[in-house]
Amino acid sequence: MAHDSDAHVPHPLSYRLLVGIWAALMVLTALTVAVAQVDLGFLNIVAALGVASVKASLVVFVFMHLKYENRTLKAMVALAFVILAIFIGFTFWDVGLR
Repeated sequence: MAHDSDAHVPHPLSYRLLVGIWAALMVLTALTVAVAQVDLGFLNIVAALGVASVKASLVVFVFMHLKYENRTLKAMVALAFVILAIFIGFTFWDVGLR
Protein backbone atom coordinates (compact mmCIF):
# COMPACT_ATOMS: atom_id res chain seq x y z
CA MET A 1 0.00 0.00 0.00
CA ALA A 2 1.34 3.42 -0.89
CA HIS A 3 2.09 5.92 1.79
CA ASP A 4 1.35 9.62 1.65
CA SER A 5 5.08 10.32 1.42
CA ASP A 6 5.24 8.16 -1.73
CA ALA A 7 2.70 10.30 -3.57
CA HIS A 8 3.83 11.54 -6.95
CA VAL A 9 4.34 15.29 -6.97
CA PRO A 10 3.61 16.92 -10.35
CA HIS A 11 6.42 18.89 -11.93
CA PRO A 12 5.01 21.56 -14.19
CA LEU A 13 7.35 22.56 -16.97
CA SER A 14 7.53 26.17 -18.05
CA TYR A 15 6.84 27.18 -21.63
CA ARG A 16 10.31 28.69 -21.75
CA LEU A 17 11.91 25.33 -20.97
CA LEU A 18 9.69 23.47 -23.45
CA VAL A 19 10.41 25.97 -26.23
CA GLY A 20 14.13 25.80 -25.40
CA ILE A 21 14.12 22.01 -25.64
CA TRP A 22 12.16 22.18 -28.89
CA ALA A 23 14.67 24.69 -30.30
CA ALA A 24 17.57 22.47 -29.22
CA LEU A 25 15.93 19.48 -30.93
CA MET A 26 15.50 21.50 -34.13
CA VAL A 27 19.16 22.62 -34.06
CA LEU A 28 20.31 19.06 -33.46
CA THR A 29 18.13 17.84 -36.33
CA ALA A 30 19.72 20.45 -38.62
CA LEU A 31 23.14 19.32 -37.36
CA THR A 32 22.27 15.73 -38.26
CA VAL A 33 21.32 16.78 -41.79
CA ALA A 34 24.47 18.90 -42.12
CA VAL A 35 26.73 16.07 -40.99
CA ALA A 36 25.04 13.72 -43.45
CA GLN A 37 26.00 16.08 -46.30
CA VAL A 38 29.73 15.82 -45.45
CA ASP A 39 31.66 12.67 -46.36
CA LEU A 40 33.38 11.58 -43.15
CA GLY A 41 33.46 7.89 -43.97
CA PHE A 42 32.68 5.69 -40.98
CA LEU A 43 32.54 8.78 -38.73
CA ASN A 44 29.22 9.75 -40.33
CA ILE A 45 27.59 6.90 -38.43
CA VAL A 46 29.35 7.85 -35.21
CA ALA A 47 28.30 11.51 -35.56
CA ALA A 48 24.70 10.61 -36.42
CA LEU A 49 24.44 8.24 -33.45
CA GLY A 50 26.01 10.82 -31.15
CA VAL A 51 23.54 13.53 -32.14
CA ALA A 52 20.66 11.04 -31.92
CA SER A 53 21.77 10.09 -28.41
CA VAL A 54 21.75 13.71 -27.29
CA LYS A 55 18.29 14.21 -28.77
CA ALA A 56 16.99 11.05 -27.11
CA SER A 57 18.45 12.16 -23.79
CA LEU A 58 16.66 15.51 -24.01
CA VAL A 59 13.36 13.79 -24.73
CA VAL A 60 13.77 11.17 -22.00
CA PHE A 61 14.91 13.56 -19.27
CA VAL A 62 12.52 16.44 -19.97
CA PHE A 63 9.41 15.16 -21.71
CA MET A 64 9.33 11.78 -19.97
CA HIS A 65 10.25 13.45 -16.63
CA LEU A 66 13.19 11.15 -15.88
CA LYS A 67 15.10 14.01 -14.28
CA TYR A 68 12.53 14.02 -11.45
CA GLU A 69 12.78 10.28 -10.71
CA ASN A 70 14.90 8.60 -8.05
CA ARG A 71 18.46 7.36 -8.55
CA THR A 72 17.48 3.71 -8.89
CA LEU A 73 15.26 4.32 -11.91
CA LYS A 74 17.86 6.63 -13.47
CA ALA A 75 20.53 3.95 -13.01
CA MET A 76 18.31 1.30 -14.59
CA VAL A 77 17.64 3.50 -17.62
CA ALA A 78 21.34 4.34 -17.92
CA LEU A 79 22.22 0.64 -17.76
CA ALA A 80 19.70 -0.12 -20.51
CA PHE A 81 21.25 2.59 -22.71
CA VAL A 82 24.77 1.28 -22.05
CA ILE A 83 23.71 -2.25 -23.00
CA LEU A 84 22.03 -0.90 -26.14
CA ALA A 85 25.19 1.03 -27.04
CA ILE A 86 27.29 -2.11 -26.60
CA PHE A 87 24.98 -4.08 -28.89
CA ILE A 88 25.02 -1.34 -31.53
CA GLY A 89 28.81 -1.05 -31.21
CA PHE A 90 29.36 -4.78 -31.69
CA THR A 91 27.00 -4.77 -34.66
CA PHE A 92 28.94 -1.98 -36.39
CA TRP A 93 32.22 -3.65 -35.48
CA ASP A 94 31.05 -6.89 -37.07
CA VAL A 95 29.81 -5.13 -40.23
CA GLY A 96 33.00 -3.04 -40.44
CA LEU A 97 35.29 -6.06 -40.36
CA ARG A 98 33.54 -7.92 -43.19
